[in-house]
Amino acid sequence: MKVFSVFGYSGSGKTTIVESLVKELKERNYSIGSIKEIHYEAFKMDAEGTNTDRHRRQGAEPVTARGNMETDIMYSRKLSLPEILYHYNQDYVVCEGLTDYNLPRILAAKSIEELEERWDTGIFAVSGRVAKVLGQEYKGVPVINVLENPKELANLVIEKVFDLLPDVDENCCNACGYGCRGLTDMIVKGKAQRDDCIQKSNVVKLFIDGNEIPMVPFVEKMIHNITLGAVSELKGYKKNSEIIVKIDHRGSYEKK
Repeated sequence: MKVFSVFGYSGSGKTTIVESLVKELKERNYSIGSIKEIHYEAFKMDAEGTNTDRHRRQGAEPVTARGNMETDIMYSRKLSLPEILYHYNQDYVVCEGLTDYNLPRILAAKSIEELEERWDTGIFAVSGRVAKVLGQEYKGVPVINVLENPKELANLVIEKVFDLLPDVDENCCNACGYGCRGLTDMIVKGKAQRDDCIQKSNVVKLFIDGNEIPMVPFVEKMIHNITLGAVSELKGYKKNSEIIVKIDHRGSYEKK
């Protein structure tokens, strides 16, 4: 799954960029999902006093509201990006306003001052309202007016965006020599490749109390090999099956 972010200040043109890219990628027969980061502190999808709110207040999580036209799955906490992506299987996922995970990014801005304030690693395009007053590049990054050249920006997404990388502290894993965010920056600049990360996939996921715990590659591989080695000897095991192991440390094996 290829995931990228469109970020910038309010009013910079983020939603217009996302709309245009969803349309362009769909027309090219890619499946595409989206994630919208909402910065309004008091935002809640569910209204107080509804049946689903009553379910949640008694401890149900997640709570699902299923209607004739849509289905909403609600959690009582802020999920990490990998947890959210568990519900997705599209070719591309575009995140509007998300900045707390290691992703290739399109920066939207209204002015050069905003570009300077928000400039960060992993930026592979500049767009939004500022594109009307800039040239073709800014700091070596292409500047594309999505209203005039949506196909060009979609082409750049296809060229630059890659399968999701991990986002672990470089003190835990720096095997690529750049750190996770540094590697993203090098890939979008054409100076590295996705395969330079030794973690080739996210086939093992670890959750503690519902929160996904990032793992460095050697820990992921160790858990994978130990689990597969034990489970493959059991009756009912089939090759390439999904395996889920749940451990409650409060259970009978805990020393009292």
